[in-house]
Amino acid sequence: MKIRFKNSCVIISSIFFLLGVPLTVNATPLEEERPNVVIVITDDQGMGDLGCMGNPYVKTPNIDKLYKEAVRFTNYHVSTTCAPTRGSLMTGRHTNRVNVYHTIAGHSLLFEDEVLLPQIFAQNGYTNGMFGKWHLGDNYPYRPEDRGFHEVVRHGGGGITQGPDYWGNDYFDDTYWHNGEPEKYEGYCTDVFFKEAINFIEANKDNPFFCYISTNAPHGPLNLPKEYLDIYKNYDKLPEDVQRFYGMITNIDDNFKALENKLDELNLTDNTILIFTTDNGTASGNLVFNAGLRGRKGSEYDGGHRVPFFIRWPNGELVGGKDIDKLVAHYDLLPTFVDMLNLDFTPVKSLDGISLKPLFYDKNSKWPNRILYMDTQRLQNLVKYRNYSVMDQEWRLVNGDELFYISKDLGQHNNVIEEYPEVAARLAEGYERWWQSFLEEGIDEKYAYIKVGSRYESPSRISAHDMLTGKHGLIWHQYGATTASQATGRWKIEFVESANYKISLCRFPRESGLNINETFPAAKKPIELQRSMPASEKNDFVKAYLYVANIEKFANITQGQKDVTFIGYVPAGKYDLEAQLIDSENRVYPAYYLYIERM
Repeated sequence: MKIRFKNSCVIISSIFFLLGVPLTVNATPLEEERPNVVIVITDDQGMGDLGCMGNPYVKTPNIDKLYKEAVRFTNYHVSTTCAPTRGSLMTGRHTNRVNVYHTIAGHSLLFEDEVLLPQIFAQNGYTNGMFGKWHLGDNYPYRPEDRGFHEVVRHGGGGITQGPDYWGNDYFDDTYWHNGEPEKYEGYCTDVFFKEAINFIEANKDNPFFCYISTNAPHGPLNLPKEYLDIYKNYDKLPEDVQRFYGMITNIDDNFKALENKLDELNLTDNTILIFTTDNGTASGNLVFNAGLRGRKGSEYDGGHRVPFFIRWPNGELVGGKDIDKLVAHYDLLPTFVDMLNLDFTPVKSLDGISLKPLFYDKNSKWPNRILYMDTQRLQNLVKYRNYSVMDQEWRLVNGDELFYISKDLGQHNNVIEEYPEVAARLAEGYERWWQSFLEEGIDEKYAYIKVGSRYESPSRISAHDMLTGKHGLIWHQYGATTASQATGRWKIEFVESANYKISLCRFPRESGLNINETFPAAKKPIELQRSMPASEKNDFVKAYLYVANIEKFANITQGQKDVTFIGYVPAGKYDLEAQLIDSENRVYPAYYLYIERM
């Protein structure tokens, strides 16, 4: 049985899916001063990748200690991949509404007209810092410094070594973007991001702050300090990838202790809301231990999106090692902060999230049996019925043809759709209403445009990571440039002023110093670096092509040339831009990097 209402014309109002918990109601239990907020969110770490969740191998004593002290949501859900989770966490809205339903190809850029959590904090007197992985846009107006953060140290794209990242980074002694400018840092990436976050906390200890620590670890490539790899090397039951994965998690755990020590030293612990969570299901740990869940990162089953969430706030009485089993999600955080901290915020767009405050403080609260929706899109356009789960407190409807009684079947082994067709029909009808709400917002007709020619970013360094394409190969990664991965597509670019522009097409970014047809051997690196830069393919790029607005030009590529530059007048406006490198056999490749500058 497959339950769908394909021809449904049911209209959902914004009130229906808001579920009506006011955003600014009672103040916090102790309102003498607003608390600081620290969120630690790790990448690709699932429900089972912690000692406190029953994993017999991974060593996480410091996060386990938080688990014992915190309030824990045991039925907390995020998106199934990283950028989508961040899009929802930052906006209080489902990721499909905000253009972040992929991790590449122009659909990890969070719409400019969305209001983000750090903007709300900033408008209410908070100083905001962001450290690590952003993955919601690397160009103006999508960067964290454009969206309410005052201090930013981040890598590019969805992970170190991806296309937007600084060329040649490998997790050690890398160059990151510090408030928009590249800066060299010494040390391992996770150590650097926590250190910078701790420095930010110390500098802002006397006033309310929001500190967002978003580690790229334990996302691949699984590079880590040797001492952390050595911790797990004698576990014969652990494949090497899992040894590396767990070593990266233990490194995070050590840094978490340093963070807590600094909060204690500065007497900030009691009035700091400290959250630990992750961005999707495990990427590697399911091979060993998955806390009884089915599926991993990217899966519509609970193992893809049910993750840890621990919150501690002593002054707010959020302590004691208590579990809350109600169905909640990442888009609930924004309305929860607004409600608990009495922040001034009136949403312009309808929120999917609701405040969790009643679950913290009102034992008699009549919490609704919500229906929540998670899906894995990862395509050029939103596709209805693609890899989805419809959830309420007791049930999961997966892809319309599987129904699981989750309260008694956590591992989603027994499909009971034939026995409970009425439950499946109810959840399927909810999905129809939910999808209709996207169409009412016009999401299927919107794009996120990178703005060039502004005073906020000059020149704009744009990579093929954000090129709209259906067949992308490895163009989103630095390895794509190195190995000359093929694809065609376009960028969505807005020229903010009518002017002459210089547009340079490159194979490698300028900081690499490499020319378009450069060849070099694979990098040789120590054992703790699992993946190295591959050898460059021998290519014979002979022409470059640019099309945008009223410009359509070819140019020859000469020996030793690092870029091909076109200069032309572009009226202000929104355009599709095509930029290609063409080899001697007339095969087409993207310009893996673009530099656009108003003259």
